[in-house]
Amino acid sequence: MKKFLALLLTALMVAAMVPALAESPEGYPEVVEGIDLGGQKIWIYDYWTSSSARKDDPTEEEQATYDYRDWIMSTYNCEVEQIAKGDWGSNSQELVNFVGAPDGSLCLFILPPDFVGGPMGNDALAAWNNDLIDLTAEKWNKTDLELMTKDGKVYGVVSGVSEPRQCLYFNKRVLEDAGIEWETIYDMQRDGTWTFDAFQELLAKIQKDTDNDGTPDIYGMTGSNVDMYRVAVFNNGGSFFDYDENGKLVITAGSDNTLEALAWAKDIWNTYGYQQPADGSWDYYKDAWKQGFCGFYMYQTYGGFNDNSEMADMADEWGCVAFPVGPKGDTFYHIASDNITVIPNVYDEETVAKITFIYDLWTNDTPGYEEDNWIGNKYNFTDDRAVDETYAALRESEHCAVDRVLLLGSVNDIEGSDFLWNLGGSTPAELLESKTPVWQGLLDAFNK
Repeated sequence: MKKFLALLLTALMVAAMVPALAESPEGYPEVVEGIDLGGQKIWIYDYWTSSSARKDDPTEEEQATYDYRDWIMSTYNCEVEQIAKGDWGSNSQELVNFVGAPDGSLCLFILPPDFVGGPMGNDALAAWNNDLIDLTAEKWNKTDLELMTKDGKVYGVVSGVSEPRQCLYFNKRVLEDAGIEWETIYDMQRDGTWTFDAFQELLAKIQKDTDNDGTPDIYGMTGSNVDMYRVAVFNNGGSFFDYDENGKLVITAGSDNTLEALAWAKDIWNTYGYQQPADGSWDYYKDAWKQGFCGFYMYQTYGGFNDNSEMADMADEWGCVAFPVGPKGDTFYHIASDNITVIPNVYDEETVAKITFIYDLWTNDTPGYEEDNWIGNKYNFTDDRAVDETYAALRESEHCAVDRVLLLGSVNDIEGSDFLWNLGGSTPAELLESKTPVWQGLLDAFNK
């Protein structure tokens, strides 16, 4: 009997020393048993956070975020800090330096999309595929998963939707002066009849030489012609680079869909575009648009929809639609350009799994504050349909295209230089032929 009581007492003492699996606060993720980081710190290295200090007087939502993140760190015995490592151009080099000489710390890097291809092609990134993270979850951006997938492995993620990029603004007064009811453009976008041909017809109505001097006084459009060339390609079912049946990245810019779109866009620009004056700066179109003598403006959404945007002091009212759809296309797009979170390829699989698990929790919406607040002040800048129909649609993955040029380098260096920048003086096919050897060298390096 004494022996039994002794064994029972020992069992009770051991049980008292082993904490029960903690219950999550209401609305929090369920606690996953067996994950313990041993007090290690996980660094999230971005290129913009100058201080990770918390606010002394946080809002209610900010305090809720602090509380949630404290719970993560306490529950899984870790610390997490987000801070800048390098700047926009150097953070990728900081990653490469770390891979070459790891110091034992745990970290993730957030890279601009222009700089993910080199590390990915040189096996400097760890794959995210493991049992502790569900990459099919809605929170993970499908467009960027597609970009960062190679041979079935995912090498980088983005939490949340892509920021809409290329769009087509229109000046309501200029359109009305040309006898165009601007609401009909939204109607065409909604009904699926907003096409290359429909756009071209409006440009022809808008452009006018009012003093008969041989030079238009009202132009059909202005803006970034490179943005127009790129989005026209994807809206016509084309691309510049893609994977072949063997999983190798190849040039697809020679496809009929791509060349057709580039030829059409070049003709549109040369015929209806207000172009850079001899004494104008590279961004001449920003001021030209605000002066109010162009019907349409090819640019990106941040130019008009963001607080303190470049168009904030524009006198004329404007609307906004997506770029139209080509004859070979199936819907309208913008082209994703998101910051990508990656993991250095220096850890074993178990450690990578733990890092991805913590990052998954860290990037969740704050419990109790999941309401979508992307609209912000956008209704103050333009009409409701520009926000509710255009901007809202461009946030959806079905309207977000992947340009795999980002696996080879920046858009300007690869597609811009000596190609799209020179499209006005040569045919797309001729330029492609001249660029193919350079591009092929980059592809060979990526494909190995």
